[in-house]
Amino acid sequence: MQNNALKAYQDKIAAAATEDMVLNMGPQHPSTHGVLRLELITDGEIVKEAIPHMGYLHRCFEKHAESLTYQQTIPFTDRMDYLASMNNSHAWVMGVERMLGIDNDIPKRVEYIRVLVCELNRISSHLIALGTYGIDIGAFTPFLWCFRDREHITSMLEWASGSRLLYNYIWIGGLFYDLPVGFEERCLEFVTYFKPKLKELNQLLTDNQIFISRTANVGVLPIDVAINYGCSGPVLRGSGVKWDLRRIDNYSAYPELEFDIPVGKGEMGSVGDCWDRYKVRVDEITESLKMIEQCSNRLLTDLKRTPDFDPRAKLPRKIIPKAQEYYMRAESPRGELGFYFVADGKTEIPQRVKSRGPSFNNLSVISELSKGVMIADLIAILGSIDIVLGEVDR
Repeated sequence: MQNNALKAYQDKIAAAATEDMVLNMGPQHPSTHGVLRLELITDGEIVKEAIPHMGYLHRCFEKHAESLTYQQTIPFTDRMDYLASMNNSHAWVMGVERMLGIDNDIPKRVEYIRVLVCELNRISSHLIALGTYGIDIGAFTPFLWCFRDREHITSMLEWASGSRLLYNYIWIGGLFYDLPVGFEERCLEFVTYFKPKLKELNQLLTDNQIFISRTANVGVLPIDVAINYGCSGPVLRGSGVKWDLRRIDNYSAYPELEFDIPVGKGEMGSVGDCWDRYKVRVDEITESLKMIEQCSNRLLTDLKRTPDFDPRAKLPRKIIPKAQEYYMRAESPRGELGFYFVADGKTEIPQRVKSRGPSFNNLSVISELSKGVMIADLIAILGSIDIVLGEVDR
């Protein structure tokens, strides 16, 4: 009798185990890096499928851009990837300048200042990515360290632009302001201060055996899958592809700067795993520090400020490009940020604007990476992609 009861119980458990469960992760889950909903189809602790649902943070950017002038849209680009506002406005502004045919007339000092603030913003963005990734895995101290060091950058960019997050600093043809006196020296001081801090972060998190166990050989992204999904930035470079638009397209002052392009090498596991994507961002911070150093020194020597220097370009009151279609892309901290313009040649408002947010394409690959992983590993995979929902929804 007891054996029959035990068998009946075991049969019941076996029947229950074959049923899939639909689990909603989000839209307010603390590990989803924004208002994202992941619909998980699970078999126990194993994820059979992960379906991302967006639309909780739709910013209506493209319709805003089709209702405002080219200059008025710059603050709205800041609000897409709000962690990398300088990089967003830089891409938008370069696109408009090329449509106007004034891209070769931008003063060298302006170009170097643009790269300087963009690389500061890149470090700031990566520090948030690294700090929040650590806290996803369970490491709290790196989160505090990253935000402590990011505060220096935030204060510097506030000094330059008047704002701490959404800057509206890079304008068509120039800048809103020149750099404040002493800014370049402050940048060099920051580089000196931050290099040892980055070594400490590596000792605490990058080389931490628990962190490695949670990220190595997890979420391995093959090169062909990354390319087919349109991945870019650290997600693509983490899979070993040396593709960086700062080198490929050679825009702004980047052709004159020396820097390397870090790629995933599978040092702790497989090429293209979560640890590789994390490590690419750490190494990119080192490269950005090199560029900040080079830009600051150049601005202090060859491109010194002069009393008659005006960072604002003398443009017509109405900026009306010729009738054309143009696509401009640039390397944001998350990958290829692109703007596709359709100008009718008659008005100062674009007829059509299409934005290509790198977070959107990078997020789309999560369905491929999450098949057959544990629910806990899904958090590690999502954190390694480093999305910003304002850019995903646009």
